[in-house]
Amino acid sequence: MKRFLTGTACTVLSFAFVGEAIATEWNVSVWGKRRAFTEHVEKLAELVSEKTNGEFTMNVSYGGLSKNRENLDGISIGAFEMAQFCAGYHRDKNPTITVLELPFLGVSNLEEEVAVSHAVYDHPAVQADLGRWNAKLLMTSPMPQYNIVGTGDPRDELSEFSGMRVRATGGLGQAFEAVGGVPTSVTATEAYNAMESGVVDTVAFAQHAHLSFRTIDIADWWTENLNPGTVNCPVVVNTDAYDSLSDEHRAALDESVPEAIDHYLANYAELIEKWESILDEKNVERVTVSDETISEFRSVAADPIREQWIKDMDAQGIPGQELYDLVQDTLKKTRGES
Repeated sequence: MKRFLTGTACTVLSFAFVGEAIATEWNVSVWGKRRAFTEHVEKLAELVSEKTNGEFTMNVSYGGLSKNRENLDGISIGAFEMAQFCAGYHRDKNPTITVLELPFLGVSNLEEEVAVSHAVYDHPAVQADLGRWNAKLLMTSPMPQYNIVGTGDPRDELSEFSGMRVRATGGLGQAFEAVGGVPTSVTATEAYNAMESGVVDTVAFAQHAHLSFRTIDIADWWTENLNPGTVNCPVVVNTDAYDSLSDEHRAALDESVPEAIDHYLANYAELIEKWESILDEKNVERVTVSDETISEFRSVAADPIREQWIKDMDAQGIPGQELYDLVQDTLKKTRGES
């Protein structure tokens, strides 16, 4: 009887050990607060947990694990398993994906943004680039074209951008600099204070960020059609953590990405529908920039910045022209063009 009980106890302990071994818990580092920009991360966590009966869970932390500019560093050392970051926060650490932040790239909607981002993420040079940080690109955080809010008199002519202090990162910052603007790359969480204190005159964001970080609350006007470009913000996972997943958990993660992106797109569409009423509610003037001004902006900013970017990439041994062509070819394919 003693031997039987001992054997039973061992069996129970063995099952307990196995149960503990197959449970997976990941920490995910994002910032700010839950908003349209993080809805795919939240949905991914929900889907993965559902598909694995709660055996694979994700704890999404809004600033509790790392500062947003340090998320890629945290991934590289395994401080957490998943993180979101924006390429423009540290262009030198992820030069390949900055192709997606070039001004006037031609992307016209979020579906196209998803397509070009994931095409670039799949390129071997890009995977090697992020591999230096032990990071595997999982999915993008698609954002619409940025527009600016500002205080004081509206700025709707190119000459009025001269000397304008604007919160803009990456290629957007370069675009405004090309027409005489003074870009600053304060983080999203710092943008409201920078605008309120007069450190910047204007802030370039997508709609959700103007809401989440409250820049719309102190804005007098909004450019509804400037559309100079956007930023690219991937969600990455620590490569070692990804490789250590069981086949079942890895499949649950990979298969959930398209569903999470679809949820993000549907959620963002609802936000865009509400945007006009939000502008009315807050008495924000809509500023329509003329086609002539936009054309002039594009001629000054787009071609020179793109050509310089390709030269800079070539100097680093990165196939810049190939990556840019990949974006354009993907846009044509997505639109059904020959």
